[in-house]
Amino acid sequence: MDVTFKKENDIAIVYIKGRIDAISAPEFEKRIDGMISEGNSTFVLDLSELEYISSAGLRSILVLAKRLKSENGKIVFSGLKGPVAEVFKISGFYSIFNVFADEKEALKNM
Repeated sequence: MDVTFKKENDIAIVYIKGRIDAISAPEFEKRIDGMISEGNSTFVLDLSELEYISSAGLRSILVLAKRLKSENGKIVFSGLKGPVAEVFKISGFYSIFNVFADEKEALKNM
């Protein structure tokens, strides 16, 4: 898993490449949690290059979303496709989170 980010108008755009599974989920959670601790409270997670997400990855997302909610923050997703989009559908994440086709649309709706 590779995590990079940029900041645009106080919005942290996080690019996740590879897999979020039982091995990488703790690292993913730690990286985003660190960004929250640094004062970031609004996130777009670009998952266009995410190949796979397991239940451990979904759990990490829920933990981070809960922390952001307690700090009046927000998290949205963009670029879901293939197996990742399917997992989000099956797990009900589309009804919990805002999901946009791409980063541009996500930023426009923030």
